[in-house]
Amino acid sequence: MRLFVALWPPPEVIDALEETVRRTRRHSPELRWTRSEEWHLTLLFLGEVVDERVPRLADALGECLHGRPAPDLTLDGWGTFPRNSGSASVFWAGVGGPLDGLVHDLTTAARTNDVPVASRPFVPHLTLARARPPRSPAGFPHTLGEPPRVGWRADRVDLVESRPGRADRYRTVRTWRLPWEGESQRAPECGTS
Repeated sequence: MRLFVALWPPPEVIDALEETVRRTRRHSPELRWTRSEEWHLTLLFLGEVVDERVPRLADALGECLHGRPAPDLTLDGWGTFPRNSGSASVFWAGVGGPLDGLVHDLTTAARTNDVPVASRPFVPHLTLARARPPRSPAGFPHTLGEPPRVGWRADRVDLVESRPGRADRYRTVRTWRLPWEGESQRAPECGTS
């Protein structure tokens, strides 16, 4: 299975972002715009994981998430990959919030359970569009204007299977709920098996 761990923005965030993107699509038809129902924040890309490892991996990720408070997130600017380059292939909306510790702990849990995870900087974002071939990112932020001033509490984390080429591209394998501040919590225990 091709897996990743993700947060999904709630409908009010998707609606606000969709309104901004709708205005821009007309001015950038050369981009391949992603569908709003596919907008997600990847916390950890796991790649191909053999079916037999998935239950143990899911249990380890769940241990990591147990009792962890739901982070407050917000849309936070626009960007591209590669960054600081004359041409870009991915155009995105940034997400701000306290996610670095969560990503570190999820990465540790995956590696401890023999799932290799690439070492790359974590850049929280929602992919809005792709360009093939890459194109100049000049004008992209200007065309979009200011990102919507909308935030959300991410109280759910999903382990997701990616199935490219299918109408139902993403299938949720496991879901974990994160408690809101003040609910019963215990410190997560990550990286133990």
